[in-house]
Amino acid sequence: MKVTPLDIQHKIFPRQFRGYHPDQVNRFLDEIAETIESLVRENSALREKVSAREAEMNNLRKAEATLTNTLISSQNFADQIKLGARQDAERILKEAELKGGEMLLHARTELADLQRGMADLHRQRALALERIRSTLKTFERLLEMEEEGGSPLELTDPISPQADRPSPSDA
Repeated sequence: MKVTPLDIQHKIFPRQFRGYHPDQVNRFLDEIAETIESLVRENSALREKVSAREAEMNNLRKAEATLTNTLISSQNFADQIKLGARQDAERILKEAELKGGEMLLHARTELADLQRGMADLHRQRALALERIRSTLKTFERLLEMEEEGGSPLELTDPISPQADRPSPSDA
């Protein structure tokens, strides 16, 4: 059975001969009742504080769980971004390597074409020089024949367009 301050205040003891002094007992009971009442109030206030602290602690635990989940989500998101960036970088690098390889192949092909063209030009130059030398030798022979008194028309020039035509005296 729980004793409340009200129980103490209303408690009445039977009186006997040679018992305790009733005023002192009543004063003592009043003091005990006040003390217990004060303790009950304090206990009630402390229970309210504990209840409030427990509610606050539960809220803080929920907030902590939310923050932890947010942190984990953020970390996962950052990891995904890093992975995506790494994959993009690798893809860009591979594309650049492929494009560089294609450019190098194209440059090598152009170089080979230019070298063939230069070789053709060297051959054409050599051929043109040879034709010029041949033409000069022919003119030199014509000059020599002219100086010797010979007829220059007797010589046939392989380059001259008149070599295949009949001369006007043949007609």
